[in-house]
Amino acid sequence: MNQENNRNILIEKELKITPQRMAVLDALSHLKNHPTADNIIEFIKTNHPNIAIGTVYKTLETFVEIGITKKVKTEKDVMRYDSILENHHHLYAADTEYIEDYFDDELDKMIEKYFQRKRIPNFIVEDVKVQIIGKFKKIK
Repeated sequence: MNQENNRNILIEKELKITPQRMAVLDALSHLKNHPTADNIIEFIKTNHPNIAIGTVYKTLETFVEIGITKKVKTEKDVMRYDSILENHHHLYAADTEYIEDYFDDELDKMIEKYFQRKRIPNFIVEDVKVQIIGKFKKIK
């Protein structure tokens, strides 16, 4: 995401364009591997040392509520943020806490068909995310 894209995201979501919101969007677009709030704060502080930590947390919560980013919880209950909104799943290496996005249309269709067939009483499935836990092989 560049500055213009970030502005368009805020306009589309009917949010006021502020330096704080732009800084958080900039951090989300630059930081890879699903950053924590602390990673985002550290990134922001290098260019915007006067932005309050509480403002970053509040902005992240607002972004989650309106669908600009999503929360991803790790096995160790660490909250991470994911700004890729296209349907995808996660490969999670518990030993390193590395998260990689996993796109698989076949898996998505299989899950969708399963829940269409297996209707859960008194519950409407809106979304399913799979977190596949394992280890990445070391490449020599």
